[in-house]
Amino acid sequence: MPNETLARRYATAVFDLARQANAVADVGRDLHAFVSALAADAEVDRFFRSPVIDRTQKSDVISAAFAGLHELALHTVLLLIRKRRETLTAEIVRQYDRHEREARGAQTLRVTSARALSSSEIDGIVARLSQIYSTPFDVTQTVDANLIGGIRLTMGDTRIDGTIAGRLDDLARLLSTN
Repeated sequence: MPNETLARRYATAVFDLARQANAVADVGRDLHAFVSALAADAEVDRFFRSPVIDRTQKSDVISAAFAGLHELALHTVLLLIRKRRETLTAEIVRQYDRHEREARGAQTLRVTSARALSSSEIDGIVARLSQIYSTPFDVTQTVDANLIGGIRLTMGDTRIDGTIAGRLDDLARLLSTN
């Protein structure tokens, strides 16, 4: 929890600076690119997170390797190195995304189904929910064959379960209480 709180502080500061520079999307994209690069190569990730490597050396390597990042994104990464907060990087990006979503007035929407839905099916679901809740959604689709059929929607703390597996679970709970 303390790391989440600290990451939120960094993300808030970075988001405010990005908003002032009219570069919210660019900074977010580049922060994601940096985290993806770390996730793609274990050796790079180990180098970045290593507390043994000299900060100056690490900063020089990161600056050279990621010179194409937006200036604010690169300075954020270098600040994390200087402050020995490298382990917070992924959480800072998650918190940054949360700030960006809130600024747009959007909510997250997870659509889980037994099979992959077509883009037109997803668009129809999102359009209907956007109309009902008067908010845009950032959609993530997942497939879970254990659902048997139907879809499960998760919006923040709200879950709408229209799956066969969900109905069977409800029926089992009803039968076990009687």
